[in-house]
Amino acid sequence: MFSPCMCGFPPTVQKHVSRMAAFVCRLLPAVRAACTGTRGSSRGFCSVTGPCTGTGGSSRGFSRSASRCQLQAEGCGVLAGRTDRFGGVTVNLEESGLSADISEGAFSDILRDSLAQWKAEGKVAVWLRVPIALSRCAAAAAAHGFAFHHAKHDHAVLSLWLGRGESRLPGFATHQVGVAGAVVDESSGKVLVVQDKNKTKNAWKFPGGLSDPGENIGVTAVREVLEETGVRSEFRSLLSVRQQHQHPGAFGMSDMYLICRLSPLSFDIHFCREECERCEWLPLSELAATHHTTPITSRVARLLLHGLRVGFQHVDLTMEQLPAVYSGMFYQLYHRPLPQH
Repeated sequence: MFSPCMCGFPPTVQKHVSRMAAFVCRLLPAVRAACTGTRGSSRGFCSVTGPCTGTGGSSRGFSRSASRCQLQAEGCGVLAGRTDRFGGVTVNLEESGLSADISEGAFSDILRDSLAQWKAEGKVAVWLRVPIALSRCAAAAAAHGFAFHHAKHDHAVLSLWLGRGESRLPGFATHQVGVAGAVVDESSGKVLVVQDKNKTKNAWKFPGGLSDPGENIGVTAVREVLEETGVRSEFRSLLSVRQQHQHPGAFGMSDMYLICRLSPLSFDIHFCREECERCEWLPLSELAATHHTTPITSRVARLLLHGLRVGFQHVDLTMEQLPAVYSGMFYQLYHRPLPQH
């Protein structure tokens, strides 16, 4: 069978091998169909001809070689990946051209050859994205030293440090971000609050929830307020940040809870009865004094009262979007307003 890599051979040889590899890969489905039997036989082609039952010519071995050929048809039997600025390579198996039914052993062979080349090229790390349909490849990768880094609903990412010394790869996300919106009606001194359903203590709080990936905190606050209360609002500022470690229900992660000040664009309440028990416009003075709230809500209510008395410019952390050092990217910076010159 063909060498796992023809990169060192003359172009004419590579061309002929690539053509042969493409032919073998086209032939493979027919051979597999014959091996499973097209007339009800569980042995099919293998029971008649015999070659598929031999050690050197097993259908598994043929599949393994053909999987290599599939990559060789593209030039070389090494997994394609993107090199990052830190010297690592990222491989997405969903885009690698691997057969959907590649065996664990066949992938192990391809990965071994790929690792040898990446090490020779001086790569310091490998990030391997494995779709759930190819999850058997994760076991093969583990045999080569890979470990799980993180997982999402349809894929897992494994990593392997190839550089010197201990791994310097960053860990996965350590925090979740929750955002609440304090919608303040400055004309009446009232603020929009809710009581959650299914809580051991029905305490008044500001409506809010978890921020979605890629969502700015102001957008989260406005969205959550609308979903829970039916009230439309607009972002004005960041008021406070709470950090809590080992947050219950966060799978051991830490929690960042941010409260934003919003201004109302509507006032009629149509709250979500699946999430909320009650929803009201409550005077800030009452919210700051009541025992039917949480300590953080009471503290922020006092902060808002202070803002109503002396001006919100003394309590607001306003947002400004600035260009990042990475070309074409921006970030949002929150700080107290600077004096005007």
